[in-house]
Parts: sequence; structure tokens; C-alpha cells
Amino acid sequence: MMRTFGVAVREGTTLVHDPATGLTHRAARTLPLGRLSLDADEVGRWPVVHPSACGGVTPVSVCWSPIVRCNLSCPHCLDDKNVRELGAHDRRRIARLIGQAGILGVDISGGEPLLLGDLADLADELSSAGCVASVTTNGWHLERRAAQLVGHVDAVKVSLDGPSALIHDGWRGKGSFNRAIDGIKGAVAAGLYVRIQTVLMASNRGFAQDLVRLAHHLGTGGVTFLQMLPIGEAVRLGGDGEMLSDRDAREVVDALNVPGGLSVRLRTRADAGGFTVVRADGQVWRNDRPAEHIGTLRPLHGPADLALTGPDGSA
Repeated sequence: MMRTFGVAVREGTTLVHDPATGLTHRAARTLPLGRLSLDADEVGRWPVVHPSACGGVTPVSVCWSPIVRCNLSCPHCLDDKNVRELGAHDRRRIARLIGQAGILGVDISGGEPLLLGDLADLADELSSAGCVASVTTNGWHLERRAAQLVGHVDAVKVSLDGPSALIHDGWRGKGSFNRAIDGIKGAVAAGLYVRIQTVLMASNRGFAQDLVRLAHHLGTGGVTFLQMLPIGEAVRLGGDGEMLSDRDAREVVDALNVPGGLSVRLRTRADAGGFTVVRADGQVWRNDRPAEHIGTLRPLHGPADLALTGPDGSA
């Protein structure tokens, strides 16, 4: 399958960022720079480079949460609901600053980004600067908005924490499973690349294989299992026995039977260490290593504010 990737050279190495999986690969051949259509199977065979080893003065990818508002109240949400949400003018300003910083990939999250009327415009702002842009959504409004995203975003990631309403709705609220499934079907039918994202916890680890089967049945490109991070709302779950160790999570994913044409990824806490987040108030945040805490760094006033280190060498 041909998809759009972000390509850049950092410290002499050609890097290829996949907006769907969030992984960055070391290219095995010479490539033009910028947004590039490549065969996803070929890219998937290239070595993965951890974000900390990508070089450069700014992160290779960031998560941008331009909205705090959400129609659901998930207990494992990573967002901080107490931050102030900027208006439309400032959202465009933040998008331009991210684009000017040499970032390859931006995942637009929230809150619920499909509540933003200017979502496609924000994605276009990033794309015009050479970024590849994905959207992470709970799927509630996806069926209605899928056609509006075509040609504007490079991947859509839908949060699904179980293969049935009984499991998923227990975490995200009544009706959320069916709305997400309808959204996935609508997005796939519209021609968008869709990937399922699942927060892997003790209570849903036994349903991982069923989620993989569902992802294949729905025509998605794959599943990313996210090791739960004790950040944001999810900090309350840290002591409830829901948090698997990276080793236990790896055992779950390694045991899966993955159908041909589907890709499966596990993002551990170690993988998420040092990851950069721009929140709705325009503040730059960064995960600790491993990602068990997140701290605010500075307001985003210019591209240099996304730097991996401060003027004094601090993170």
C-alpha cells in the first residue's frame, strides 16, 4: 500500500516517519526530502530508530492536543483537563510554529479533535510545512466527519479498548463502541488510512487477539497497543492493578497471531520516554524517561521552544 511519509536527513541519516504507527525508520535507500508517497511494506522493513537516537535539535515527532473539550470522560486519558484552551487564531499560530521547527510528524489529539471545526485547516497548515499529520480520535464523530478529512490528514487513529461494547463502553461510556465502529467503517470507505489504538491494561489483555481480528475485519491497517502511562487522568489508575509491566505487555503482543497485511505495534513506557507534547494552552510538555511522569517546559512562542534541550543544556 502506498502511503504518505515524512522524510528528512538528520546528522547524515535519512529518516522516514510513519504518521500511522508513529515510528521513525532509517531509510535503506536515497530518498527525496519532505512529504513522500512510499510503499508501506518497504518502509516497515527498514530499521526503527528510537526518537532519542534521531538527532537534530527538535523532536522528530510531537503530539499536539489543541483541544481540551471531549464528549467522553475516559479514566485513562493522558490529557490534563485543567489547562486553558486557546482560540482559533492561536491554534493556527501554534500549527505554523510546529511546522517551522522541522518536525516530521504531528499527531493531533485532545480532548477530542473532531470537535474542532478548523481541524482540516490545522492539518493543512502542518502539511504545507512538510509535516505528516495524523489524528487520534475516540471515533464518536468520525462517520460524520470522515469525508472532510480526506486529502487533509495522512492517518486516522481510533481509540478502541475492547472488541465489544461490553468491554469498550465500560471504559469510555455507553454507545461509544458502536459509534467508533461506524466511524472506522466510514473512514475506511472514504479512503482514509485507519489504525486502531488500544490502551493495553490488565483487564483487557485477554482480548488483544480479538481486537486484532476485529481490526482485520474492518479493513484497518493495524493495531497499536499503548502501554498505559500514569499521566493525566490515568494517574488514578496507577495503583489499581491495571498497569502492566513493559515485559508483560510485550508477552501479550508477541503471542498474537497477526493476519497478513495487518501490522501490530506495542508502544511501551520506554518507547514513550522523552516524547514531546504541545497542549491546548500552547505549553510544551515532555515525558520523563521512562514515561511515568510528564512535566511542563515552556510556552511555545517560537520554533526554538520545541528544542530537545534548553539554553543551559537541560531537558
